[in-house]
Order: sequence, then structure tokens, then C-alpha cells
Amino acid sequence: MTATSAAAVSRTRRGPFAGLPREAAILSAVSFTVALGYGIVAPAIPAFARQFGVSIAASASVISAFALMRVAFALPAGRLVDRFGSRRVMAIGITVVAASSVLAGFSQSFAELLVLRGVGGLGSAMFSVSAQALLLASVPGSQRGRASGLYTGGFLLGGITGPALGGVVAAWSLRAPFFLYGALLVVPAVIAAVALRPAARQVTPRTAISPRESLAALAGALRSRAYRAVAAVNLADGFAVLGIRGAIIPLFVRDSLHRPATWTGIGFLVFAALNGAALLPAGRIADTVGRRPVMVAGCAISAAGLLLLAVLPGPWAYLGALAVAGAGSGLLDVAPAAMLGDLLSEQGRQGGILIAFFQMAGDAGAVTGPVVAGLLVDSASYSAAFALASGVLAVAALLALMAKESHHGKT
Repeated sequence: MTATSAAAVSRTRRGPFAGLPREAAILSAVSFTVALGYGIVAPAIPAFARQFGVSIAASASVISAFALMRVAFALPAGRLVDRFGSRRVMAIGITVVAASSVLAGFSQSFAELLVLRGVGGLGSAMFSVSAQALLLASVPGSQRGRASGLYTGGFLLGGITGPALGGVVAAWSLRAPFFLYGALLVVPAVIAAVALRPAARQVTPRTAISPRESLAALAGALRSRAYRAVAAVNLADGFAVLGIRGAIIPLFVRDSLHRPATWTGIGFLVFAALNGAALLPAGRIADTVGRRPVMVAGCAISAAGLLLLAVLPGPWAYLGALAVAGAGSGLLDVAPAAMLGDLLSEQGRQGGILIAFFQMAGDAGAVTGPVVAGLLVDSASYSAAFALASGVLAVAALLALMAKESHHGKT
């Protein structure tokens, strides 16, 4: 049974998921729960690490360990998906994150905390690669844009809700968020193992896939302009939007705008609101018009928002620029993943390794963005850092413009 025909068997009938395979709704709920849990634990990590008497830089390395392990284990996670199937790898990955989180809550030393968060990053790579592989395999091409938007919306909503709840829990105990995170992940782990069982037939695991075969599949994909474009756009999005926004904006608000930290929160809220508002329209346009126009527009709009940050002074211009960047980011949360799904449908196998490289590009951008931007701020200015980020997105827009359209849609 093909992915498209199998997906047609069971579809959600109501709400924003109307007409989509039930896997889209289930995976969106899973993404919300995972992001909610991560948002709960994230605010507590630096303060918990500082309890072991380490420096601020060392406490920040706990967050970096999680991100670096996601980057390092992305390709192996892709091979596991190709070998054992998405559902199984997803359940194991979530379980690894849950177990490592609970154990991190019991940490008696900084070294234990650092290692366990690194293990959590490994499990996170397994989850993210397998979940996206399952989503793209379960949804037909005519609905991939909308499904990708809803799936990303789950992450966005969980990411907004989690820190607020995490702050309350951390005020009671800095260890409690780790335990709550682990407990919350039991639900998506069970869903992956049980509720998604029928979807496992849609993604047939390949046996005896060698590293050479996986690398050959990746090398073949990189010869495609379309695949190079989606990887480059994800890298640029991670570098310019995720990396710089999270690391540089709070400092920019304090040092250049001379405003309190509440302005950082307001700016992030504006960004998230426009990001979320753009997801569903972007998905529908990607499905009816095509992936490439949405991808190019997303890069261009995000680049414009960051350029506005570089050239326009004042707090109100700052909020307007983040609104523009948020809308552009919403387009980038949809179109590249939808185009990737189209490419996977065309080649029919080794999908895990291609999804893994795509996600690794985004994670690599998110890891390197703050470092490069920080160096540029120290040596030049905040405006220079924002201008660089805008330029990176402009280059990605050109690569997307040169890519062949993968889905011509229907009106």
C-alpha cells in the first residue's frame, strides 16, 4: 500500500485537520507535547547548573550539549529510520529524552547533568527525524504544505506555553521541571508505539542498509538543485531566525534600545503571533500554487525584517521588524519541508538520511548563528549582525529561486 492510498483510509473530518490523514493530527499533538515539555525545562537549566558552582559559560554549555548532540546524531538517526522504520525510532527517541530528563533531575554533579542533557539531544534527534519522516510519508503531496504548517504550529504553541508553566514549576523546585518533562513525554511515547501503529505500514523499513548506501543516497540528493535549496533555506532559517533571534535580540534590547527585558518578551510574542498566523495560509498556498514561491517569499520577507532591525532605530521599529520577520519565518516553517516530502516521494527510499541532513542543516545554523553574530557584535555592531543574517537569507532566496518546482499544485 502506498503512502498516499494508505493515508486516504483514515482522515480527520473536522477543524483545521479536516481532510488530512489522522497521522497529521496525531503528530501535531505529539509535537505540541514535546515542545511543551522542552519549554518547561528550558528556563530551569542554567539556574540548575549554577547550583553546582560552575560559571555562567559552563551553565550555558548544558544547553549547547543538547543542541550539538542533535547535530552530531542527525545522520545516524536518519539511518536508523531507514533501517527500522519511523514509528519504532520515534518511540525510542522520545523514551530516551524522557528517561534522560528524569535522571538529569536527580543529578548530583555538573558532569552528570551535562552528559544526561547530551543524551537527551541524541533522543531528540531520533524523534525529530522520525516524526518528520512519518508525517511526510503519511500525507499526499496535495496536502503536505497544510500538514507541515499544522505540525509546526504544534511546536510553536507548545514552545510558547511551556516556559510560562516552567517558570512556575521552577519557582517551587529547580529539579521539578525535569521530572515533569519526563512525565509529559510518556504520552507521546505511548502514542508513537500504539496509536500510530497503522501508519507503520506506510513507511516500510529497509533492511541491511550500509553506510555507503546511505551516503550514496545523500550524495545523489545533493546533486538536485531542489534538495540543495531546501537544505540551504533550513540552514539560513536556523542561522538567521532561530539562532540570532534567540541569542542577540535580548542583548540588542538592553544595549541598543535601552529597554527592560519585558520588551524582549513583547518582541518574541509579536514574532510568534505573526509566525503562527502565517502557517495555515502558507500551507494552503504551498499546496495550491507551489512550494518554491512560498520558500522564496519566506526568505525575502525574513531578510527584510532583519534588515529593518539593522537600519531603523527605536522600540516601535523593533516590534515592526520582528512582526515582518515572524511572518516570513512562518512561510519557511512550511514550504521547505513540503518540498522535501515531494522529493522523497520521487525517489522512494532512503528518506531518513535525507530528512536527517535537512534537519542537521537547520540545527547547525541555530548553533553557529549566535556565535558568528556575537563575534560580529563585539567587533562591529548589532546592525552588522542583523545585516549579515539578512544577507544569508537573501542567498538562500536565490538558491530557492533557481530550484525546480516540486509541486505545481491545483486551484
